[in-house]
Amino acid sequence: MPSLDWDKLRVFHAVAEAGSLTRGGNTLGLSQSAVSRQISALEDNLGTSLFHRHARGLILTEQGEELFRTAREIYGKIARAESILKDKKDKPSGDLRVTASVGIGSTWLTPRLKEFIEVYPDICIDLILEDRSLDLGMREADIALRLQKATQPDLIQRRLFSGGYHIYASVGYLDKFGTPATTEALREHKIVLYGAHTDLPFKFMNYIEQGGDPKARPIQPVLRINSIYGILKAVESGIGIAALPDYIAFGNERVVRILRDVEAPIMETYFVYPEELRNSKRVAVFRDFLMEKVREWQF
Repeated sequence: MPSLDWDKLRVFHAVAEAGSLTRGGNTLGLSQSAVSRQISALEDNLGTSLFHRHARGLILTEQGEELFRTAREIYGKIARAESILKDKKDKPSGDLRVTASVGIGSTWLTPRLKEFIEVYPDICIDLILEDRSLDLGMREADIALRLQKATQPDLIQRRLFSGGYHIYASVGYLDKFGTPATTEALREHKIVLYGAHTDLPFKFMNYIEQGGDPKARPIQPVLRINSIYGILKAVESGIGIAALPDYIAFGNERVVRILRDVEAPIMETYFVYPEELRNSKRVAVFRDFLMEKVREWQF
């Protein structure tokens, strides 16, 4: 059984992630020809092809997929080890990859990061805004702010805050079309819904679609957007009425909460990180900072 050359495995990992010899080489600071030689040597050493070559890029073979899974796991553990070693310093430092949904990340989290960066200038935040849940176990991120409880047993989670999803419209819209007095009256108005293909954790946002009657024919929206932030901008512009999370609408003078007596869905927000980072100083100070910001924050 041939032994793996770590340098060649590092090149393979970079190329497989990038899907291109050129982009993989750019990541490593190597020329395309040097990367190609390393990949060819690794394939010769293993006696198998790792990539299908196409004009538009590289596609992993079945054997390549197997090696890539192993390489990702190895380099994920190396990155975790580096994080732990860095955290042994007295002062927290290094990279901290944080993922959050586009809505909460762009409107609630980002404005609060300035203070954190000023207090901890040696920590570099890499904020990844995605409405899908990144895999913390595979090192796609170190920390996640999630809108539902994590189900994986190797993740630690702490509730940050609870928030309602109430009904909002712009002042301009209400001046032009009037204010609905009941949820049934929403059928006479323009409404904006979340995404045409809506999955959890955002499906509940479309509760206004039924006009207050779960058995009734759904209201036809004037617009669907697969982004909470996009819905906020649509409401601000006067396109229509929508359900918005309070954390994104609170303090926004361009939108007005209506139908205040309507019972709204509640969503919990959680601070989630892998068990392996339990003793990370960077994770701890970021968690404590956000908990303090939540205590200061009042709806």
